[in-house]
Amino acid sequence: MQPGSTVVIVGDGAVGLMGVLASKQMGAARIIAMSRHKARQDLALEFGATDIVTERGDAGVARIKQLTKGIGADAVLECVGMKESMTQAIHSARPGAMVGYVGVPHGVELDGQSLFFSQVGMLGGPAPVRRFLPHLMDLVLSRKINPGKVFDLTLPLANVAEGYRAMDERRAIKTLLRV
Repeated sequence: MQPGSTVVIVGDGAVGLMGVLASKQMGAARIIAMSRHKARQDLALEFGATDIVTERGDAGVARIKQLTKGIGADAVLECVGMKESMTQAIHSARPGAMVGYVGVPHGVELDGQSLFFSQVGMLGGPAPVRRFLPHLMDLVLSRKINPGKVFDLTLPLANVAEGYRAMDERRAIKTLLRV
């Protein structure tokens, strides 16, 4: 992603919201967050999203194309890891764009011919945390960013199962466990 780019974030969980925050820090001019949940939409806007798209699948891709004058996004972050979200990410990107898949893929199979003709690049894998951590810590400690806002439920460690259940049922973005 280059400064001034249009970025689409597919997924509104903690990873997707961090993608919004990172895109803003990297200078994206337009950040389109795909979300159907009001609290997550509000946080995405606070983190720097300029647009919210609630549609999914073909309708979501059509809305992205409409917002980008038929072109598609310069970069897309796929933050879910499912076949539908991956397909949506690829089809939301303009030819020559990159899709970064940061959602760990689960049962995702892609059609090689469709991917070939999309002219979209893809890259995924674990992040090199040590490379970015010092700069990110400076941003957090200087209060320029507050990524901790994704923790919207606090529970005692003994309630860890409830914390996972709340995230799975989308009642919480991320659960903070207290010892």
